[in-house]
Amino acid sequence: MDDILGFLQTFGPVFLIIWGLTILCSLLRPQRFLNSMLLIAALMVTFLFAAGLMGDTVGPWFLLACLILLLLALLLVPVLLIVNGIQLIRRESLCAAHLLSLGLGVVVGIGEIATFVYFLGLYGHNELADMSLLLLFVAMTVFYFSFLILSFVLYTVFIQIMPHRMNFKYVIIHGCGLAGGSRMTKLLSNRVDKAIAIYHRCRVKPIIIPSGGQGGDETRSEAEAMQEYLLSRGIPLSHILLEDRSTTTRENLICSKQLIDAAPGTQKKTALVSSNYHIYRCLRLAKEVGLKCTGIGAKVAFYYWPSALIREFIAVFLTKRFLIWTLLGYLVFISPLLYALLG
Repeated sequence: MDDILGFLQTFGPVFLIIWGLTILCSLLRPQRFLNSMLLIAALMVTFLFAAGLMGDTVGPWFLLACLILLLLALLLVPVLLIVNGIQLIRRESLCAAHLLSLGLGVVVGIGEIATFVYFLGLYGHNELADMSLLLLFVAMTVFYFSFLILSFVLYTVFIQIMPHRMNFKYVIIHGCGLAGGSRMTKLLSNRVDKAIAIYHRCRVKPIIIPSGGQGGDETRSEAEAMQEYLLSRGIPLSHILLEDRSTTTRENLICSKQLIDAAPGTQKKTALVSSNYHIYRCLRLAKEVGLKCTGIGAKVAFYYWPSALIREFIAVFLTKRFLIWTLLGYLVFISPLLYALLG
């Protein structure tokens, strides 16, 4: 008991500080990618903290079991991604966006094979030894970008499960394409259903802003289709504020903000509803346009989620600031190997 108390006194503050910092940063600046790194650090500290509480006898075995499970999970990742990619193509259609999960599975698989072959070269397979640095370069490159994607995925899930006070004045619903040019898709109806659930949980009922214009292949705006659905679910017309001019996510936010700013009153607390994989990028864009809001994600069919999340990561990755910092981090991470390969 004394050993456990001593451990708690020594490492308990570290555990509380890292989790407190992670939660605080996620609440204050949820759109920052640095939060995903904090979350990874907090999870690692949690495992070490749990092992410490188990004592010198059980703790090391607990960490070993966690390491084995992690390695097994990593080995399964490319298989699961490839299976998911094939499933998505079968259920939806064959297009570039639906190949992302399949493509990432192949790339991660190549990285794991390169790692395996590298270690074979270390253990006496001379014919592989000459390629060892090149194989390690491939393996570490895949590891680096896989780590970024994993951080993004974990943080995206994390910000969805954080509780929120339901006292919103406005609820923005991000639109997406209509089926057959006029009908709501399952993806869009899930977003509207989430907004309705928020509406009913608020003591003072908020104004719902369905946001989305009319695409070239659509016979009406996405906002009109959402309004019709809201009315059919008992939401009064007086609590719906239509935004039917926007054609992109950024325009959704800009046009919705203009409606909110023009409305009377000083209480402007806003919820932003979209599909769960889309929330992180929405929050980044909301910060850029000056809209203060809380992101709340709607559920998505599980087979669709991995590919959509990868697509969102790529969209975030290609932003100028994120791209620069990611590539600088990659150069620092890989610099010892580059020196060895070029030396």
